[in-house]
Amino acid sequence: MSMISQFIGIAACLGLAALGSALGAGTAGMTAIGAWKKCFLLNKPAPFILVAFAGAPLTQTIYGFILMNAIIGGGLTDTGKLWVGIFGGLAMGASALYQGKCAAYAADAYGETGQGFSNYILVVGLIETVALFVMVFFLGVASAPAVAVS
Repeated sequence: MSMISQFIGIAACLGLAALGSALGAGTAGMTAIGAWKKCFLLNKPAPFILVAFAGAPLTQTIYGFILMNAIIGGGLTDTGKLWVGIFGGLAMGASALYQGKCAAYAADAYGETGQGFSNYILVVGLIETVALFVMVFFLGVASAPAVAVS
């Protein structure tokens, strides 16, 4: 593989994680807005706490940035940087996307009932754990010394 593969991996790590964050936060944000609209139509107070659901998927972008920096400074080969970046970014991005989908349902349910916040945020946090596990695992891989495969 050429040297450009390392740059693809570096870009993919942050780019794919951020893409998932954007899609997840967008999905949850649209639902939070819809829940607020329902509250306004019913003359109920609109719960500001729905912002927590809308913003939850954004942390995967931070994890992607942290892993990207580890890939840059780590001892992986160019091919290793490519695969760690792609698979790390994909896994964190998928976590963000599905976290946003769960957060969307949570925002809708809480906006309608005003109850169950701790249950909803627990599920959203469980999905966050996937991204954390991926980041920690790949941080260990990225910091490993380079091994030439012949």
